[in-house]
Amino acid sequence: MSVHWVVVYRAANSLEAHCLKGLLESDNIGVKLTGENLSSAAGELPVNVVEVGLWVDASDVAQATVILQHYERQQLGEDWLCRHCNEINEAQFEVCWQCGCDPSESD
Repeated sequence: MSVHWVVVYRAANSLEAHCLKGLLESDNIGVKLTGENLSSAAGELPVNVVEVGLWVDASDVAQATVILQHYERQQLGEDWLCRHCNEINEAQFEVCWQCGCDPSESD
């Protein structure tokens, strides 16, 4: 069976891309990066051109999206609502401080 790669995220730089790649791979999601070599042209190309694309198999898009949304929520400092107990949690909490529910179960 062949892999059908789909871009799920555009990282600002190679460091962020590799961190996210490791995060996804820790959940057994295969990741391919594209655009890393363009970072040497930073300053000469538009910023969005030097972003590094994270690609996953189409069958892993839903799982990868949940993980990446959690990452973005932490970066933005957005609070999240636990659907299990309706407690509002600050972004730095990886699980609900009230009931221990994972935020991916609360989206």
